[in-house]
Formats: sequence, structure tokens, C-alpha cells
Amino acid sequence: MQKLRAAITGIHGWVPDYILTNNELGKMVDTNDDWIMTRTGVKERRIMREPGKGTSDIGAPAVTGLLEKTGTRPEEIDLLICATVTPDYAFPATANIISDKCGLKNAWSFDINAACSGFVFALHTAAQFIEAGTHKKIIVVGAEKMSMMTDYTDRTTCVLFGDGAGAVLLEPTMEDYGIMDAIMKTDGIGRSFLFQKGGGAVKPASQETIDLREHYVYQEGQSVFKFAVVGMADVSVEIMERNNLKSEDIAWLVPHQANLRIIDATARRMGLPKEKVMINIEKYGNTTSATIPLCLWEWENQLKKGDNLIISAFGGGFTWGAIWIRWGYDPK
Repeated sequence: MQKLRAAITGIHGWVPDYILTNNELGKMVDTNDDWIMTRTGVKERRIMREPGKGTSDIGAPAVTGLLEKTGTRPEEIDLLICATVTPDYAFPATANIISDKCGLKNAWSFDINAACSGFVFALHTAAQFIEAGTHKKIIVVGAEKMSMMTDYTDRTTCVLFGDGAGAVLLEPTMEDYGIMDAIMKTDGIGRSFLFQKGGGAVKPASQETIDLREHYVYQEGQSVFKFAVVGMADVSVEIMERNNLKSEDIAWLVPHQANLRIIDATARRMGLPKEKVMINIEKYGNTTSATIPLCLWEWENQLKKGDNLIISAFGGGFTWGAIWIRWGYDPK
């Protein structure tokens, strides 16, 4: 019996124009291009500098471009899910604002916050609505303005993050393509290693939290690195083994772009050569929920119908997961 699946039928991305290079960062903090490249693999990152602009202003162009590219009318969209850790406001959801800016009058929408695993969690969630037969066209957008929570006096974190967005269109198919399997995991122990200390219900915004610079990303780098290397590699191998996939069956690994060393370790565990790994961290840095769709956007013309893709991510919380996708269309 054929199974109803959710297939990606289009992908689009958007990044701000301004490029913040390693050399420019070297004028702001005690760092240099060699130090950053050796430890992270990041060469430059895009930054939204216009005042009064938020994550919705990064996500909306990705969604609008996706609609135009796929010939989809805004009123055809049933649901929009935005994966973000940098919402425009505490409420309403950034997904609601993007929907309004893009004219999605018939869609309901909500945000998912799973840090760097946000896009993976959102894609898996969206697939459930397609497979249930209740929704026909869903947009998943990973959008971040990480520059708003980056401390440019902290050389250990300011070199990592950038701004950007990527969006995909999901539609039902009865063919043997689309999202084939997914594994999602969380472990709340990670909350003390990577988080934003100030601004939430535990420690509301105050003069003290501002003075202590607690509204920026806080990270214990070594601890996060150790968990990420194991978590991302393990879940990627687990989804392969569960579906009897060998390294030669995989066309592409699409990893979260947090650190080049984490990406390399994951690929080695999966038995994949670098030629099968999508890597653009050197251009965009870590855009959190946007890294994976930005990779798919850049590599779209190289993807062929039937290609097996493993997308994999690890993020604060801790959150991590992997999805096996059988790509559903040839380059246009």
C-alpha cells in the first residue's frame, strides 16, 4: 500500500547584503583570520544592519522568493512554521508576522524554538500535517537575526554567528520520495551550557541583566563541542542503520553549520567523503535555524530526483536530530 509522504517541492534562501569579515572582527576583539578559521571554519558572515529590522524581515524575503519560484499563490498556503531563536518579539510569533508580510491570508502559523535544531524539528513537525492528509501546502522557514544576541566584545562567540533565512515548500506525494524517516532527541541538561541568561521568566530584563551583558549568547564551548560531536554523529548513523542505508547510498549529508570540526567528525562516522557534504559555513557562519535550508538552497541545482539526503543538527537545550529525505525533483 502506498504511503502519503511530505516532499520538498521548492527551496529559497535570503541573506543580508552586509558581509562581516574575520579581518573586520580582528579590529573589534583580540582575534584574527587564522585563529577563527582554524577553530571554526568561518571566513565571513552576513549581518542585518538596518535599524528597526527584525527576523521577520529576513524570513519574509525567503518566503516571498519561494512563492515566486514555485509559482505558488500566497492564499494556497495552509500553514507556515518558523524555526527561530531570535523572534521579533516575545509575542506574537514571528511566523505570524512573516505570514502577514507575505500575504498568507489562509494560513495559520506558529514558531518553533529548538535552537540550532529548529529547522529539523520544524520540518519533522510539518511533515505530520501533510501525512495526516489535513494540509496540502506548508512552508517551513528557518530565520535568524543572530547578530542581535551576539556579544561583539566576546571573541569566543562573536566569530560564530550570522544572519539569514531559508524556506522550503512541503506538499503531499504518493511517490516514494520526500521525508522518509526522522529521529528527534532532547536532553534538558544542555540548558546550562548554551543559553541566554537574561530576558526570560527566570531572570527578567533589568538594569542588572543589561550591565552583566546577559542578553547575549552564553556558551561553554568545550562542553557544547563534546556533546555536539557525539550527538550529531550518533543520530546520523542511527538513521542510516535503521533504514539499512550504506555510505554509498547517501548522495549528500546536509549538516548544521556550527563548526567545521563537528561537520567533519559527523561525515567520518557516516563514512562519507567531503565531496558528499554540503559546507558553506565559511560564507555565512552559524545562522542557527537557517543553516540547513541555506545549504539546500545553494546546492539545489546539484540535487537530483531520488538522491538520498541526511540532514542533521545539534543545538542548545540540548536538541538534536536527523531526517532521511529522498529528494523529489530534478534541477529546473
